[in-house]
Amino acid sequence: MTTDFQTARVALGARLRELRSEAGLTGKDLAAALGWQRSKVSRLETGKQTASAEDLTAWAEATGNDGQAADLESRRRALESQQRSWRRQLAAGHRPVQDRYVVEYKGTATVRGYEATVIPGLFQTPDYARHLLIKNATLMRSPRDTEEAVHARMRRQEVLYQMGKLFRVLIWEGALHTLISPPAVMAGQLDRLVGLIGMSTVELGVVPLGTPLPLTPKHGFWIFDEKRVIVEIISTELQYETAEEVELYGRVWDALNETAAYGARAHRLIARARASLGSP
Repeated sequence: MTTDFQTARVALGARLRELRSEAGLTGKDLAAALGWQRSKVSRLETGKQTASAEDLTAWAEATGNDGQAADLESRRRALESQQRSWRRQLAAGHRPVQDRYVVEYKGTATVRGYEATVIPGLFQTPDYARHLLIKNATLMRSPRDTEEAVHARMRRQEVLYQMGKLFRVLIWEGALHTLISPPAVMAGQLDRLVGLIGMSTVELGVVPLGTPLPLTPKHGFWIFDEKRVIVEIISTELQYETAEEVELYGRVWDALNETAAYGARAHRLIARARASLGSP
């Protein structure tokens, strides 16, 4: 069990204890009202046991806080899904992870994203994705199912052509110059980005090098329908679903967006990176 997981579970327990106390109930009173053992109430409040969705609904009702049930459930889901180790996720290769993303993006209407070092998977060419996935497989020592993973990643991009969806994506200009592939492959990737400018489902912004920034973003992140944030770090995929965390990442995205170049300005920045490759 991870330290972060346990810390979050203790925090949920503290919130449960607060609701019970505000209702004027002792642990014994609450256990009797719910038909539980007194020890269960204690374990939940001290973070020694993870509450189920049913437990939280019953707790909210018994303490006269029906309106808090949704918040408690959000905390529980965030607790359970907060960390996904890449080593565990990639045990069977990259293809299963890409398949999961296909489903995730199909079920989302609006996405806001930011990447600082890599072209987002939604916009990658097959060749660029292939080089990136090979490097990741080498790093993580995971099974090499590159072609299957590339195919699944390309299927994810079908959402870009579906009416009613909107992908608002920011890329730091440095990612346009990061060579994780041969220059010829990177040139094709930059040409692909230019082709996305003006699409009805895509708002592509480039945060220019040298522009004054209101903050220093530490990593890329993706916000799904303003309900969930996914952050990828080297060892782990993190997911956050509490209103406070989603709002925090939303503020970061808004601040970066104020500095971003769009349309013709973004095209010029991409063209500048393309020109730096020479004529591959």
